[in-house]
Amino acid sequence: MKKSAIALIVGGLFLAAGAAQAKEGGDQYPNGAENWYAGALPPPGTYFINYFGYYGGKLVDGGGDKVKHPATNNTTPRADAVFDALRVVHITNTKILGANWGVHAILPIVSQGASNLPGTSGGASKFGIGDITIDPFVLAWHHSPELHTIAALDVFLPTGAYDKNDPRTSIGSNYVSYEAVYAVTWLPKGNWEVTGKFMYNMKQKNGDTNVKSGDEFHMDYLVGKKFGDWGVGLAGYYLKQMTNDRLNGANFQGGNKGQVFAIGPSVKYSTKTGTTFMAQWQREMAVENRFQGDKLWLNVVMPL
Repeated sequence: MKKSAIALIVGGLFLAAGAAQAKEGGDQYPNGAENWYAGALPPPGTYFINYFGYYGGKLVDGGGDKVKHPATNNTTPRADAVFDALRVVHITNTKILGANWGVHAILPIVSQGASNLPGTSGGASKFGIGDITIDPFVLAWHHSPELHTIAALDVFLPTGAYDKNDPRTSIGSNYVSYEAVYAVTWLPKGNWEVTGKFMYNMKQKNGDTNVKSGDEFHMDYLVGKKFGDWGVGLAGYYLKQMTNDRLNGANFQGGNKGQVFAIGPSVKYSTKTGTTFMAQWQREMAVENRFQGDKLWLNVVMPL
C-alpha cells in the first residue's frame, strides 16, 4: 500500500474522546461515549461530564482482515490511546418549540501511541489537546416522564495537533465537521431504559491533503435496567460510512468506506447528591477499513 494511502487510512488516530479510526482525521466524536439518559438532558442548570478511557486496536482492511505490510516485516499497524474529555453542559429556562435550550462544549486531552505504520520508522506518541466540540443550539424535550428527546448540531473544530507526514503524531483532523444529532430515551415500566443517540457527520476537506472523508451515520445505544441506585445493561455503538472518501475530487480507491459495530456491558451508580458514575467495556466487531479493538470507559456526571 502506498504511503499516501496509509496517510489517508491512519492519519489522526484519536480525536475528541480518543476514539480510534481508520480514516484520515478520524472520529472526532467519541463513539460509545453516550449511554444512560443520552436522550434526556437534566433540568436547567450547569453540569460537568468527564469521559475517561482507553482504546487499543489493530488496523483491518475492507474485508475485515488485519492489514499486514511487507515494509514492516508483515506486522499489523497498532494504535493505543488514553483519553480524558471534559464537557460542560448548560441548560437554560428558555423555551424554543417547547424544548429547553442548552449549550455545551467538549475539551479532549489525548495521549496517543502508534506503531508499524508504513512510511514511518518504529513507534511514536503524542500528548495534547484534540479537536474541540461546541454546540450553541441544543434542544431538549421532556414529552412525558417516560419519553425524552434531544436535537442538536455539533461543530468539531480542528484544534488538535496535525502532521500530514506523520500520522502517528496527529491527534487532530485538520478540518471542520458538522454533526446533526437526535437522541431519544424511553423509560418504560419496570425500571427499564432504552436509549439511542443517532448522528450524521459531514466532514469538510483537509486543505493540506486535498482529501474529503465521506459522510458517516453512527449511533450510540443502551438497553439497561435500574436496581435502586444501580443500573446494568448492554451498550455500544454502530458506524457506517455513507459516501466515498475523495482525493483531489475523485473517489479514493473504491471509496474506502469504514464501518464498525461494538457492544459490551455497562454499569452505573447514582449518588444521593446527583452525581452519576458509569463504567463500560465495548468490543468492536464487523469492522472494515478501521482499527478494531476494545474500548474501556469511566464517565462521571455531576451538577455544578
